Formats: sequence, structure tokens, C-alpha cells
Amino acid sequence: MSSYILEHSRFFLRCCPTNNELLTIIIMFKKKLKPAETRAISVLSILYLVGIIGIALPIHPDFIRLTPLNLLVSLGVVLAFHRNWNNTFYIFLVISYLTGFCAELFGVQTGLLFGDYTYGSTLGFKLWGTPLMIGINWVMLAYATGVLSNTLLPQQHWLLRAAVAAGFMVALDVLIEPVAMRYDFWSWKHDMVPIQNYIGWFFVALPLLCIFTMTQPAARNKVAIALFILQVIFFLALNLL
Repeated sequence: MSSYILEHSRFFLRCCPTNNELLTIIIMFKKKLKPAETRAISVLSILYLVGIIGIALPIHPDFIRLTPLNLLVSLGVVLAFHRNWNNTFYIFLVISYLTGFCAELFGVQTGLLFGDYTYGSTLGFKLWGTPLMIGINWVMLAYATGVLSNTLLPQQHWLLRAAVAAGFMVALDVLIEPVAMRYDFWSWKHDMVPIQNYIGWFFVALPLLCIFTMTQPAARNKVAIALFILQVIFFLALNLL
């Protein structure tokens, strides 16, 4: 398992923003954060720190079952700082949820999209073997990576920004997979994550992010970027502990 984590962590680092890009983001945060954004990021930071401690110790055997609440709170806090609530944004949210859930449902039932896997109990109530909460996860990650790509590549074509954002999602999934298997989010046949999973993630995420980057090119949200960074820290920490 340690070699698996090391190998996939290297892949993640190759796919993620460079150190200079991350430094630019951190400096931007330090100079331009508004008090409300600071409070929101502080709340999320505490939430994810408690999550790391609570899961790693563990504080209680059922602590991990708070994951659905964590997802809902994270998405709610992030969307509270989205500025341009128009019809196309609502459409993006609905399509992202339905696409994410339906893709996972199809994947679980057939094994054709991501590979052979089954969901455990951690993500809560399931419909046809697929947690309803997994659609929330797709919305949250698509939005956060779309905003990150918009921020890092503001002058680039929407298609390039979408592809980069989808790459960020795949890179994060590299860190998620070992944690997911360990804590009963889901499990893979033979306990091995197929490359098909990452390819599937990219091509499911890409059209969602095309919608976002094409219709929301001016979307900026420092809290969303902070959430993506916290997700990286959270899953990296649980991989290493």
C-alpha cells in the first residue's frame, strides 16, 4: 500500500499546479481576502482538521459517517460566495449533480465506465447501490476545479480551462482512492484501481467543466480554491497517517 500511495502521490504532484502557481494563489489570498472569506476558510479549515484527527485516531468508530454532512457543509459554504447566480449557473449545478450520480450509477451497475467497484456505507443512503451524496461530491469538485482553472488561466480558451480543471479532478482522485478503499467509501475488485477509473473521471468531468468555463468565465471564488487545497491536504494526510 505504501508504494501505491507513493506512486500515485507523484502522479498527483505532476498533475497539480506548480509551486509558483500555488505561491501566487497563497499571496493573492493573503492580500485580498475579505473578512467574510477569511471566516469561511477558517471554518472549512477547522472542519477538515477535525476530520483528519477524528478519522485517523479514530475518535469514534462511526465518526467517518459524518462524511455526508461534511460534503453538504463544504458545498454550502463555497456556494455562499458565488457571485453570479443566473440560469446557466443553476443549470450547471443540476446537470453536474445528475451527470455525476448517473455516471456512478451506470458505473456501479455495469463496470463499464470506471471499472468494477461497489459502494460501502460511508457516504450514506444509496439508490440502486449508488449513494445520493456522490452527486454532491461531483458538483463540489467540478465547481472548485473550474474556479481554480479560471483563476490560474484567465486569458486561455474555455476548452483549455475545462481540460485543465478536469485534470485537477483526476489528480485529486488519485489521492482519494486509497482513502476511499480504507474507510469503506467504496471498494474495487482485487483492491486495485484500474487506469480506466481515471480516464472515466476525466471524460465525465470534462463536459461539466466545459459548461462551467464557457458560461462562467468570470467566476472567481477564493473560498472554492481554499476548499480544493484543503481537500488535497485532507486526503494526502490520511494517505500518510
